[in-house]
Amino acid sequence: MLGARIKQGRVAAGLSLRELAQGVGVSAMAISKYERDQIKPSSEALLRLGSALGVRTEYFFRQPVIELTGVNFRKHAKLSPQDEAQALDDVREQLERWLELEAVIPSSWPKAFLLPKGLPAHVHAYEEIEAIADRMRAAWHLGTGPIANLIDRLEEGGIKVILTPHDGGKKFDGMVAIANGNTVIVVGESWPGDRQRFTLAHELGHLVLRGRLAEGLDEERACHRFASALLVPRQEAVRLLGASRSWVEPRELYMLKHEWGLSMNGWLYRALHLGILTKAAAKRHWEFFAQQGEGGTTWREQEPGKPYAKEYPLRFTQLVYRALAEEMIGESKAAELLGLTLVDLRLRRRMEAFDAPGCH
Repeated sequence: MLGARIKQGRVAAGLSLRELAQGVGVSAMAISKYERDQIKPSSEALLRLGSALGVRTEYFFRQPVIELTGVNFRKHAKLSPQDEAQALDDVREQLERWLELEAVIPSSWPKAFLLPKGLPAHVHAYEEIEAIADRMRAAWHLGTGPIANLIDRLEEGGIKVILTPHDGGKKFDGMVAIANGNTVIVVGESWPGDRQRFTLAHELGHLVLRGRLAEGLDEERACHRFASALLVPRQEAVRLLGASRSWVEPRELYMLKHEWGLSMNGWLYRALHLGILTKAAAKRHWEFFAQQGEGGTTWREQEPGKPYAKEYPLRFTQLVYRALAEEMIGESKAAELLGLTLVDLRLRRRMEAFDAPGCH
């Protein structure tokens, strides 16, 4: 059991046997034997393993109970098996801490994800997805305006959002899965906010549309349509752009991106889907975007100006501090769940230390 935890931690950290051995000060053969439970690391070696892997020693004794099912892992063909394993192990480790927390808090604190009532059993055309996205907004009381923080809304709706730094050089495009009865969506930690938001909405689309699409409808295309419709309802897109356009100014697209959290390219696709732009007009925009940019990077690859701000999950950290405040867990367990030292936890409790938004 200890060996399996060491290997899981190593894979999640993206380290080879040799690299971990150098960090611990032992041979690669010793690490291999640790992982196969042929020998046990000393207490000192276990501390060095924790330091090298960026985990507390309690991690090695946690029971791995995460079973991922219904996995929809969107990825580029170039994503290596090692990168995929690293991302999945990181997701499992983060979910383990969620389940540890849920084992000691009231069952009413975490919420279960439920689909809205009244969704159509069958979807026969992509245009019908507009009404489904509107139904999702209505069920979550989102109105028709911009969604200020999509991660927060998904978590409030019972979905566990995991941010992973392991995206294989941005070759990983997102994941949705069920883990021990929990609905989970995974996106990249380093992505700009508009990419995070579109991916989150796309993966939500898989949950909403699965089993409803008529034969001949492509699920990925359908989820793209759902994502853009969820982020920008039809009536708002028409109100802001007009019913018909031959050209949309880049500055106009940039302003809309920062108001609604949908990329400039996403807005062009939205206008195309709604008939605001013809195919020929949309093509002119993309040809123009392909000619703009700096350093060999076009606007199709990296949009101009300031990126849309990233979003961060907050619910797990908030619940840890609530459980600590209500004496359901002690400081040591809270520090372990948050991946902090006791000193760092106490500094945060006294409001003497702060991290980036969304961190502990």
